[in-house]
Amino acid sequence: MIPVLLVHGIWDSAARLDPLKSGLEQRGVPVVRAMNLVPSDGRASIRELADLVASEARAFAAEQKAERIDLVGFSMGALVSRVFLHRCGGKERVRRFVSISGPHHGTWSAFALPLRGVRDMRPRSALLRDLEDDRDPFGAVDVHCVYTPFDLMILPPKSSVLPTARSVRAIPIPMHRFMISDARVLDHVASILRA
Repeated sequence: MIPVLLVHGIWDSAARLDPLKSGLEQRGVPVVRAMNLVPSDGRASIRELADLVASEARAFAAEQKAERIDLVGFSMGALVSRVFLHRCGGKERVRRFVSISGPHHGTWSAFALPLRGVRDMRPRSALLRDLEDDRDPFGAVDVHCVYTPFDLMILPPKSSVLPTARSVRAIPIPMHRFMISDARVLDHVASILRA
């Protein structure tokens, strides 16, 4: 089975993704690794963090002797993963990308802080405009989006939807944070990865 790399959100670490990692493993996804984005507090640009994902993806694939990996990003980690796919060679390394509540079209909550990485997540930021201009954003990568219509971190919640995604699923979960632990999300993401 294809190894799976998990990418966390702002102010988090790999340990924060333990519920997602263990939930996927319990549902038949055997090789799952969560990586750390450092710093994860918004000081680094999304592109800088995407370079970290590129490095981790190369090392993980080599360690697992895998030609390709699957990628699951949560919140800011979903946007970081997208930049890795668009701008850091990820299209050649990734089979499937599952975005969980990612600010792909920006979030109004990003106006709360002036940090570089947070500014990248504002609607119509230079980064997001650049990504939207990409004529072949994902190549052959199989893209899936999962989000909650009740999200108060990703505003509006439909900012989590990528128009070229193969599937989009809205799951009515009351809080952004619960998207990495709710059984409905875990069931859905595992089914995508096992397919």
